Amino acid sequence: MDKIIHIENIFQYNERVGVETLHPLVSVIDMSQARRLSHQRQTYGFYTVFLKEVKCGDMIYGREYYDYQEGTIVCLAPGQVIGFEDNGEVFQPKGWALLFHPDLIRGTSLGRNMKNYTFFSYEVNEALHLSEQERQVVVDCLRRIRHELQHGVDRHSKTIIAMNIELLLDYCVRFYERQFITRNEVNRDILVRFENVLDEYFVSDRPQQIGLPSVGYCAGKLHLSPNYFGDLIKKETGRTAQEHIQMKLIDLAKERVFDTGKSISEIAYELGFKYPQHFTRLFKRIVGQTPNQYRMMN
Repeated sequence: MDKIIHIENIFQYNERVGVETLHPLVSVIDMSQARRLSHQRQTYGFYTVFLKEVKCGDMIYGREYYDYQEGTIVCLAPGQVIGFEDNGEVFQPKGWALLFHPDLIRGTSLGRNMKNYTFFSYEVNEALHLSEQERQVVVDCLRRIRHELQHGVDRHSKTIIAMNIELLLDYCVRFYERQFITRNEVNRDILVRFENVLDEYFVSDRPQQIGLPSVGYCAGKLHLSPNYFGDLIKKETGRTAQEHIQMKLIDLAKERVFDTGKSISEIAYELGFKYPQHFTRLFKRIVGQTPNQYRMMN
């Protein structure tokens, strides 16, 4: 297997693709102007937003073809791996790349809100697929950032560039919400499979062995990243994935508390709680009564 190449800073990336570095912490690249490249697996020490101009209809998402054919956005946080094994071929990249180092956004509104852009932790197969109109919005944002870089660095540069990056990422949030809506059939299938994962979990001995099911566990069973899975469930149902797990727990608990041959502590351990008092606290918060009170009144 090919080694993974780590590119630490913006200058190293620009040098690799053969473009000028206008700012040490941010770069916007029209990849059609970059040099031809070979396939490599890479990680970066900065955030990256790639607008890939490929015909997405030839690629598969789950069991479905991509929704749109005009462009695909992949967002990566520092340290994530991207690329392909080197097959000896060289290629001319197409599309756009936005690179920005965490140091650029420290102390800015974007820096404070960066955790809200959860799509930076999505898997590549959970990429954002754009309509032509959406693609033009993204390209316009990228061109504005590039224009500011070409203006030259001054005391206003950091604020203006960070504001424009934040605007671009806000558009990505909007477009992802559209994508969640337009994939209703895929999303409903994921919801059904989520329920099946929970059903299978609680009829097994996993609760006693490893405890309560986590969002990460359920996402892994569905071959999704935890952030994408969580965002999809929230957009589709209005509840978080964790809330869904908790409601499933309470539904099962309501049935089991009627078995008076078992103590509340035994039921808590069966469901995967490490401490019975945590079970009692969750049950009372959601149901409005403790398990013992619910048992006695029903």
